[in-house]
Amino acid sequence: MISVNHISKSFGKNIAVKDISFNIKEGENFILLGTSGCGKTTTLKMINRLIVASSGTILIRNKNINDIQPEKLRRDIGYVLQRNSLFPHYTVSENIAVVPRLLKWDKRKTEIKSASLLSKFHLSEQRLSAYPNELSGGEAQRVNLARALIADPSILLMDEPFGALDTITRTAIRKEFSTLEEFRKKTVLMVTHDVQEAFELADRICLMDKGEIMQVGTAKELLFQPANDFVKRFFADMYFQSSLSVTKLKDIWPYIKVCETPEHIRPMLFTADTDLWTVIKEMTENRQDKPFINIQQQTQDKFADLEDIMNAFSHYKNNL
Repeated sequence: MISVNHISKSFGKNIAVKDISFNIKEGENFILLGTSGCGKTTTLKMINRLIVASSGTILIRNKNINDIQPEKLRRDIGYVLQRNSLFPHYTVSENIAVVPRLLKWDKRKTEIKSASLLSKFHLSEQRLSAYPNELSGGEAQRVNLARALIADPSILLMDEPFGALDTITRTAIRKEFSTLEEFRKKTVLMVTHDVQEAFELADRICLMDKGEIMQVGTAKELLFQPANDFVKRFFADMYFQSSLSVTKLKDIWPYIKVCETPEHIRPMLFTADTDLWTVIKEMTENRQDKPFINIQQQTQDKFADLEDIMNAFSHYKNNL
């Protein structure tokens, strides 16, 4: 869907992005991760020509974006910013309808789609007549997301879309957004500095530093097969939790020995798709002295205690 080939961008003597290349598959959630100033946002903005690359080419569906009129290019690309970018003199309804008006949609079609999206983001239809200054930060960002999604663009660019929100609101909106059918059908390029957010939403992650790509891969590949010392250091502070969060019970299934659970203990039940961080957190919070879990995978069950889980995890990592 998107092909970035040897792109560089300089602002005077400052090199913001230096000879980077990557490909994004159709329907993939691809996240640019890194610290402030590493070139993430500059890279994102070059995709829809808000910033023009100094050199290199960007292709969308094998067509050079420089051969597409900027207005036409952007109509098929949703764009969500971190800050509240709603037009202050427009109501919520008018803000959401900006692109449909450009596309000359029927008014009734716009109203139905707007109401449907607001409902999915848990906002009442009454909010359609509100102005941006009457909205909370979480409500405003939900409207921003609805505005980006309403015309059903094939590509969605997101620049720290949840970064300005408090932790509880950010987690709630991220969960709402990730479960939307409209989101799952999109090719998404998102910028974040939040490692947990990247791991939760990404199919693949592009880790950047000082305008260069350090490694592109899945969360597991970045954690368990780091390309260099920078990648190791970047995840070092939260390596243990992150490693457990990206590993599922089905990953360690072959390394879990079959054992009998004591008759007087009722094991906790988990599916094989549960991540280890969730499992271990719930096991340690369990009031039993030695909690057991029952792991269900297709037609076979296995029982394990905390020691079994950690031993299996160790074997799993050693065999990667």
